[in-house]
Amino acid sequence: MRSPLVRWSVLSVSLALALTSCARGTGGAAAPAPSAGQFDPGASYQGTISVMGFGATDEIGETRVELAKKSLKGADVKLIEGDLDIQQFLSAVAAGDPPDIIYANRDQIGTFASRGAIIPLTSCVQGEQIDTSMYNKNALSQVTFGNEVYAIPEFNQVQITMANAALLKDAGLTIADVNGSNWDKVTAATKKLVKAPGGKLQVIGFDSKLPEFLPLWAKSLGADLLSADGRTAQLNTPEVVKALQFAVAIYDAQGGFAKVKAVRDSADFFGKGNQYAKNALGAMPMEQWYVNVLNDVSPKASMAFDTFRTPEGKPLAYSSGSSWAVPKGSKNPGAACRFAKTMTLVESWKAAAQARLDKRKAEGKPFTGVLTGNVKADEEIQKMLTSGGEPWDSGVKAVYEANQNTFSLPANPADKEFKDAWQGAVNRVLNGQEEPQAALDKAQKDAQAALDKAWADWTKRTN
Repeated sequence: MRSPLVRWSVLSVSLALALTSCARGTGGAAAPAPSAGQFDPGASYQGTISVMGFGATDEIGETRVELAKKSLKGADVKLIEGDLDIQQFLSAVAAGDPPDIIYANRDQIGTFASRGAIIPLTSCVQGEQIDTSMYNKNALSQVTFGNEVYAIPEFNQVQITMANAALLKDAGLTIADVNGSNWDKVTAATKKLVKAPGGKLQVIGFDSKLPEFLPLWAKSLGADLLSADGRTAQLNTPEVVKALQFAVAIYDAQGGFAKVKAVRDSADFFGKGNQYAKNALGAMPMEQWYVNVLNDVSPKASMAFDTFRTPEGKPLAYSSGSSWAVPKGSKNPGAACRFAKTMTLVESWKAAAQARLDKRKAEGKPFTGVLTGNVKADEEIQKMLTSGGEPWDSGVKAVYEANQNTFSLPANPADKEFKDAWQGAVNRVLNGQEEPQAALDKAQKDAQAALDKAWADWTKRTN
């Protein structure tokens, strides 16, 4: 399954336009919190609830949607397939005709809440008696805003270190040289692994995965890009500057980011011609779902896996993922709440995992697991795993270890502006326009201004 977050960069421009064009319709006041009485775990629902942004295109989705339909005790479910169309969604909210529930990235929730486009779900949680202790704490914190829960966490994503074992061996290296635990070793390994005859880059030694993984590199030095309360940007601290300098230097050692990106973009990322199968990449940190992709399309690829590790050798991963939110003006918030609850219950995830396991078994392939936003479900699914032999068993082990050692960025009303600020800074450095310190100083100023304005507007709306 492709990561929902892969789509976020594409949606950023759409979100910017949508928030501008729809601000009047959705930003006048915070969406009112419904009463717990609207959410009854024993209630039956009629009609049809509309779900935007979720396609149920595989057995993991299909199984849970069928269970969610049954839980409504009468109501049908209409899936508006495809990625969440942010402009379409906000326009529908502004027009008073939104879908009943949406499937959104967790880092969109703060912005949607601040615009009054989605309603608080605290009453939903209370009324439907949803046990929030089953959710990953970092996932839940990403959708908790202004002391209210605004979404129900679903899938979870973490990163692990993935490397080409054959290239490592040929260079006299091991996975420990590229797992992040020693930055000097990562730099040295990059120089040993890179191949650029005549100045033409053919093999990427190490991909530090900028701009998106700056939070991971910074956190490995103990730095958070944003304060725990979501109010203070921390983009130009010495640790963040050092992290950016290091990650950019990795590209510079290979001829610059432009050359690395060209090789990266030319690969058949989801197919048999991927960088590992073609021996065109030494190592990189990457989201865990790519283990499944590689096992499917390149089962004989020479791979090595480990968690991403801090300089102290401790596992670390940046938690992100998807969630369910109920729009302001939803015609059936009770059914929407029940749907979100059922889609994320332990029993639902287990049933979906069993369907995946059965399919993989029929294909003669191992079941490598599914990471959810539900820690109790993850524990049960982990018991269902089947061996694929090495190196895949080590990859799965690294995934679950990483999932126990995560951090996330807190929700805030300027989610998009904040992300644009730090990613813009990284891109300016990668493109040679600015040095890391200057770029992050500007990002700090822009991000803090956006946060101050957004929080002030939020206070006015909620008052």
